[in-house]
Amino acid sequence: MANDQLPTNPLQHITTLGQLKKSGYKPRTVKAELRENLIRKLRLKEEVFPGIFGYDETVIPDLQRAILAGHHINLLGLRGQAKTRIARLLINLLDEWMPVVAGAELNDDPLQPLSVFAKNLIAEHGDNTPVAWMHRDERYTEKLATPDVSVADLIGDADPIKAATLKLPYSDERVIHFGLIPRAHRGIFVINELPDLQARIQVSLFNILQEGDIQIRGFKVRLPLDIQFVFTANPEDYTNRGSIVTPLKDRIDAQIITHYPKSIEIGKRITKQEARIKDEQKGVVTSNEIIHDLVEQVAVEARGSEFVDAKSGVSARLTISAYEQVVAGAERRALVNGEKTTYVRVGDFISAVPAITGKVELVYEGEQEGAGIVAEKLMGKAIRTLFLQYYPDPDKSKKLKNRPSPYKTVQEWFGNGNTLDLLHDASTADYKKALDQVPGLRDIVTELHPKETPEHTYFLMEFLLHGLAEHSLISRNRLTSGAQFKDLLSSMFTMPSFGGEDDEDEDDEEKPRKRR
Repeated sequence: MANDQLPTNPLQHITTLGQLKKSGYKPRTVKAELRENLIRKLRLKEEVFPGIFGYDETVIPDLQRAILAGHHINLLGLRGQAKTRIARLLINLLDEWMPVVAGAELNDDPLQPLSVFAKNLIAEHGDNTPVAWMHRDERYTEKLATPDVSVADLIGDADPIKAATLKLPYSDERVIHFGLIPRAHRGIFVINELPDLQARIQVSLFNILQEGDIQIRGFKVRLPLDIQFVFTANPEDYTNRGSIVTPLKDRIDAQIITHYPKSIEIGKRITKQEARIKDEQKGVVTSNEIIHDLVEQVAVEARGSEFVDAKSGVSARLTISAYEQVVAGAERRALVNGEKTTYVRVGDFISAVPAITGKVELVYEGEQEGAGIVAEKLMGKAIRTLFLQYYPDPDKSKKLKNRPSPYKTVQEWFGNGNTLDLLHDASTADYKKALDQVPGLRDIVTELHPKETPEHTYFLMEFLLHGLAEHSLISRNRLTSGAQFKDLLSSMFTMPSFGGEDDEDEDDEEKPRKRR
């Protein structure tokens, strides 16, 4: 009988080696265990990797083929591509419970003992040898590769105190203090960011992957470890901290390349699943799909931006953090104004700059611009892209001779010298009052989107202003606590445009410098 056919809670039923033998239990390797449980899930049409989106036709089939083939796996991809999440989900393919020799540090199988301790214990007690049960969650070991990781950390080292106490030579297995890998026997061992592991440490993995033995301080110890290895790594042409040595790559059977979401919809599913939005926030803030689209579009724009290092990648954590800050910004506004509920605004999206500045690696040109300015430009491009999904293209409207531009009334109002300030912390009443003073703004929205709720209508009115600014029909200037909309021509002689430099910087340049 295999492990998965044992009682749900075997701890109460089988406690000795004799009872385990009578149950019909037969040992299986970890790879056989993963393979057989995967086959069962596939036949039952069960989801193998829940919560992983966008990989149904690429990464997951490759991963399943590697498991069926019994291969060690390397997940290769840029940051934020769910590599570690996939590795951790592999424990769902393990049996729920696994029998081990009680007290053995190498998780010895009672029918196939590996360590000297387990062998001596079985020789002494026979069928009365105590058996313990290990849950599959305990069979997963993960190590982040850093330059300070040593061979002793991963494999082990001779313990001089043990040797002196037991009066044994260093060549005796009983004086070894085993590292993480031997202690992961009969389980899954993951090394994250493998290129960061020093080359001499990578070399120590050769024999474990291929021959199944280890060497400690020149003494060869034959340990046929049963481990499913999973590695994660960034592409070698990106990381300048190190690389995977060629002989180690040769011993890793399957290299699976991950990727970013290939559509906005997949990105939104990931963000909605991963964003940590608290229940009290959900009760206060009402969101909409346009905000989700804007957040995802920022990542799309960043991945194609000339200011962002494409080799570094743009993590999915950017969209998750950005959406969390959008909701937090709306919640803060409600708290400041003493409002019990609020509707998300485009201004909340723009104020989420801090969630973006630390998530993108800039090239030289981007560094010259500044992280904050680059983030604002990416947000502006996201608004410009999505604007065309909800409103007519302003560029095409200009070319229509028989019909006036639908935005003419709005443009003329700003052209007459009027300005509109939309502050991030404005109350709902002040926000609506400000938008209502622009003639023609509501008419455009109600004509194109007549069935929207009042709150969403005001959101679309604000979105329309931002979109017109991105298409250079009106001007948008950055204020300390919000944005100011005005005529495009007049703005050229006053404040800098949104995403430009502050006036203070220009004033400072005009002031005479003091001598030191």
